Amino acid sequence: MPTRFEDPIEVPTVVLDGLETVRESGETNLQDAKKVQAIATRLGYPEVVVWIEEHSLAYQEGIFRGFVPAEHPQPRNPKRKF
Repeated sequence: MPTRFEDPIEVPTVVLDGLETVRESGETNLQDAKKVQAIATRLGYPEVVVWIEEHSLAYQEGIFRGFVPAEHPQPRNPKRKF
């Protein structure tokens, strides 16, 4: 199995959708983060811009390892006693 798929970066589904839309547009490759952010904004994915800004290292890693949708754990019950 290629290393690219062994440990992909988890991202929110809306971010994954935005990254795929930018990639499919063919306007840039994902290595140009600033251009990806500009295109994502224009295409209606502001969440991509924020995610890249807040997770720049994970974004760079994801370019080579791949991205997958993050699975969210069930919320904790705050009234539960341990």
